Amino acid sequence: MDGYGGRRTKAEQDAMTVEIGYALVSAVFAAALTFGAVGGPALLFELPPLLAAALLRVGGTLAAVVFVARVVGVLVRFRRAPQPSQPGRTNPDS
Repeated sequence: MDGYGGRRTKAEQDAMTVEIGYALVSAVFAAALTFGAVGGPALLFELPPLLAAALLRVGGTLAAVVFVARVVGVLVRFRRAPQPSQPGRTNPDS
């Protein structure tokens, strides 16, 4: 249901499904890049055990934060996007 008590149309449901999929895929990609940038050196190089463990822990934590922030950011932006009252028209005078 939308904020006004009505039901969503099939197009609105499909748009939300696509947006959720985009949010999740882009969040996984961003989190993987973050983990690779921070924790990657611990996996690639011979580092002292304490430093390697710290890099992996910080990389995992930052990756989780980036994942959540990306999903929330995409979905909030989608929810706030203005929807035209008449599809295909951008100017009320057209």
